[in-house]
Amino acid sequence: MQTPALLAERGFSLRWLRDGDIPWLRDLYATTRAEEMAPVPWPEIAKRAFLDQQFGLQHQHYISHYADTDFLAIEQAGRGPVGRYYLQRVAPAHLIVDICLFPGLRGSGVGSALIRHSQAEAAALGRGMHLHVMRTNPGAKRLYERLGFAVTEDGGGSHLAMAWSPPG
Repeated sequence: MQTPALLAERGFSLRWLRDGDIPWLRDLYATTRAEEMAPVPWPEIAKRAFLDQQFGLQHQHYISHYADTDFLAIEQAGRGPVGRYYLQRVAPAHLIVDICLFPGLRGSGVGSALIRHSQAEAAALGRGMHLHVMRTNPGAKRLYERLGFAVTEDGGGSHLAMAWSPPG
C-alpha cells in the first residue's frame, strides 16, 4: 500500500511487518488494554504476562484467518514504528482487520488519513469497506461514523459490525 500523501508530508510511511516487529507490537497491544487492566489487582509483571499471551493469541488469529491481508507497520521519521494497519483487499468489500496507534498519536488524523486513502482505493474498484469495532471503544466508533461507516449488525456481543459504501 502506498503511503497517503497527507501522511508522507508529515513524515509517516508504511511498510510490511517483519518478525522483528513483535516486541513493539506487543507494547502497542498492551496500550489498548491499559484502561481495562488498571483496576485488576495483579502485580504488573502478571498483567504484562497476561497481555503478552493475549497479544500472541490475537496475532496468531490474524495470521491464520486473514493470510491474504496487508500487515503494515506505520512509521514516523525519527520515531520508528508508531502503529499498525491490517487491511484485507478483497471483493466485494475490503476489510479493516485492525488499525492501532500508540496513545500519543491517537486523534492526530493519522488513522483518518489511512482509512480515507483505503476508501478511495476501494471505491476505485467499485468496492465498499467493512470492519468490527469494540463496543467499549466509542472513540473509534465515532471516527468510523465520521468517515461514513454505519452500524450494520449489533448482535449484542463485544463488537459492532460497520460498513461503508462508496458514493453512487
